[in-house]
Amino acid sequence: MTKLIRYLFFLLAVQPAFAQTPTPDQFLGFPLGSRFAYHHLIVDYFKSVQAQNADRMKLVEYGKTNEGRPLMLAFVSSPENIAKLESIRTNHLKSVGLLPGKADASVPPIVWLSYNVHGNESVSSNTSMKVIYELLNKQNALTQDFLKNMVILVDPCINPDGYERYTQWYNRVQNVVPDVTPFGLEHDEPWPGGRFNHYLFDLNRDWAWQTQIETQQRIALYNQWMPHFHADFHEMGPSRSYYFPPAARPYNKDVTAWQRQFNDLIGDYCRKYFDKNNWAYFTRNDYDLFYPSYGDTWPTANGAIGVTYEQGGGGRAGLALERGNEHDTLTLNNRIAHHYATTLATLEAVLSQKDKVVSEFIKFHQDATNAPVGNFKTYVVKAGSNARAFSSWLDKQGFLYGTAGKSQSTKGTELTTETEQPFKIEQNDLLISAYQPKSNLLRILFDPKPALEDSVTYDVTSWGLAYIFGLKAYGLKEKLTPASANPAAVDNPVPATSPYAYLASWSSAGDVAFLAELLKNGLLVKTSNAAFEMGTVSYPAGTLIITKKGNESLPFDKLVTSLANKHFVKLTPVATGFVNSGPDFGNDNVIALRAPKVVAVAGDGVSATAFGAVWHYFEQQIKYPVTIVNAAKLASLPWNEVDVLILPDGRYGDIISEKQLEAIQGWVRNGGKLIAMERATDAFVSKSGFGLSKKFSDKKKDDDTFKKYGDQQREDASDSSPGSMFEISMDATHPLAFGCANDYITIVRDAYERDYLKDGWNVGYLKEDNYKAGFVGKKMSGKLKNTLIIGAQEIGRGQVVYLMDDPVFRAMLQKGKVLFGNAVFR
Repeated sequence: MTKLIRYLFFLLAVQPAFAQTPTPDQFLGFPLGSRFAYHHLIVDYFKSVQAQNADRMKLVEYGKTNEGRPLMLAFVSSPENIAKLESIRTNHLKSVGLLPGKADASVPPIVWLSYNVHGNESVSSNTSMKVIYELLNKQNALTQDFLKNMVILVDPCINPDGYERYTQWYNRVQNVVPDVTPFGLEHDEPWPGGRFNHYLFDLNRDWAWQTQIETQQRIALYNQWMPHFHADFHEMGPSRSYYFPPAARPYNKDVTAWQRQFNDLIGDYCRKYFDKNNWAYFTRNDYDLFYPSYGDTWPTANGAIGVTYEQGGGGRAGLALERGNEHDTLTLNNRIAHHYATTLATLEAVLSQKDKVVSEFIKFHQDATNAPVGNFKTYVVKAGSNARAFSSWLDKQGFLYGTAGKSQSTKGTELTTETEQPFKIEQNDLLISAYQPKSNLLRILFDPKPALEDSVTYDVTSWGLAYIFGLKAYGLKEKLTPASANPAAVDNPVPATSPYAYLASWSSAGDVAFLAELLKNGLLVKTSNAAFEMGTVSYPAGTLIITKKGNESLPFDKLVTSLANKHFVKLTPVATGFVNSGPDFGNDNVIALRAPKVVAVAGDGVSATAFGAVWHYFEQQIKYPVTIVNAAKLASLPWNEVDVLILPDGRYGDIISEKQLEAIQGWVRNGGKLIAMERATDAFVSKSGFGLSKKFSDKKKDDDTFKKYGDQQREDASDSSPGSMFEISMDATHPLAFGCANDYITIVRDAYERDYLKDGWNVGYLKEDNYKAGFVGKKMSGKLKNTLIIGAQEIGRGQVVYLMDDPVFRAMLQKGKVLFGNAVFR
């Protein structure tokens, strides 16, 4: 009873203090920076702050992660602005043409602050609590000035699943007194690390492609607000200091003069804080503004001022880390102070140019709508297998488009060959006019060969939409107005009389998902390994054939048509198994596809992102079950229960022993299928029974030996391909190439120098002239000629598929998804 009375007195004593906005220390029960706050505590803190400041803060849950954690955004401003928040939003969008009508009032600058896109760059979310407290601290004259003059959006954690993966691990292993020893356990984050989201995707590279649920939900809200400024807070290696703008070269050529100027201005304001405190920093190195899928470049292409901040630290830093190079100990408190300082610098810079920030944003979009830059005033995308996936992506980006509505002959530049040619626009082709507010983003993403002003760059250097989506697309110099209608829905009615079979195309990721669901539902599905003709219609090899025979026990017509409608697949019912030319449906060349038991390997030694791409492919793209096994347990697999084994990119030298190699080969001989991807293929090079061998390059020349130390970065670049487009020459007759053989273009990021298979099928390879676009170093260039990219080897009753290129890389390549479906199911 005495303890209860004391507790009640305590509550009464602290109640007046907590009627005010609680500090992070008061709410958490420990000093901010003394430990990592769990994600739910950060969310609860934001809710608590909002409850005390309802007139100056609005907290919105804009989505959930794959693991069910909330995605939150706080809107902070003056009471007057919060009261008319929706009016500010609509007037803002009207002023730039993204909503109809004219704005009836001016709007203040809208600044979006994004923290913790990489989960183990965990200082950001902890900093966000200090930021939100100080923004609402009435005693802070500077921040109150911010609230009067702008609307500030604070996202405390873009990647809650990754953040929590890191935080849970670190808080379990940390010493009571943080161990500053670099080789201590608390500085040795285990696989797969907290950097990535649930599916181990890098969310900072997903802005343009929106493959992940977090990105999709965030950009849906972003497009409703279109901020004038977006700041993205990161961490880098712990031995480094702090990076803030000006950004490094290369800049995308479409970054405007005003955006470049403001990039410099941000640096001026950041330096003021860092010089005052004698903090180390650097600018104009490493972090460029080229690839348009980052948290700085995608907003920049949308007219905002987009910037990146990078604090030395990351997952290895923990709470405290001794740094010999700096003769100091880097602490979480240091890192919070630095990110807080650049947050203030950001807001001060915007405040200093608040009117011009708004007027330049309006001008950016008005110019885009009325006088778009660039040679092409209209983009035409031919109706076809990937057009529906493309139109769905256009919707997510917020682009305006429609169908042609009528047929006409014209002339345009085919975007994958960059050749001007006559062609015919059909009524169902997509037309995308450059005369729209988001014209600049449209032009940048359609660009088949973006100009690169500097070879030292950070990521992918080519991304043309025609390449990515496998489209036949044209750029026109004339302005065409699309019809208002979007692509028609696919409707396969249940026929009155059951057909002999249904035929379905095989050329898109949707077709793969359709097959996967047919197999999951127990349907017998066949495919033709050769082209055939029925009536006047030709059907390519790989066409799916779903016969009534073998499916009598199921509600055949209803099930097949409903699944086809779900996946937007157009069915062709046929009344016979007899064809004009090619194999009849009972021919040995028409084979049954079965539902395989698929196993994918994860764990130490395996690339987390490569595994994540495979995992996401099965669970989210085609929704087909995949069993995940730890690489360390590979030796104990019950081989008789496995049909397909996938080895994602990784270093398998310590994973696959000679004994395990024999076991794998024996399993393949008995009918198993092995899919080895990228560096996983190293485990089979020159191994007995496997036909893979290395193609050796010429010996180094003398001038390579006597290279200059100061040229090291550029020397490294000369032997790299950070991400460039190549057209792979394909054997269109092999089942691995079905549905994707024509113009198969991929993103090449490395050279594996594989010789052609002498005992197997060279399905995809690079010849002398397969380069399309993007940066390839002069040393790398020779390695990407006359080399195997996709191979298949039959061993006994089974098969090994070698993929020196990752077809499901970042879930970007539509034709790659078809090729991977071939590897798994055919």
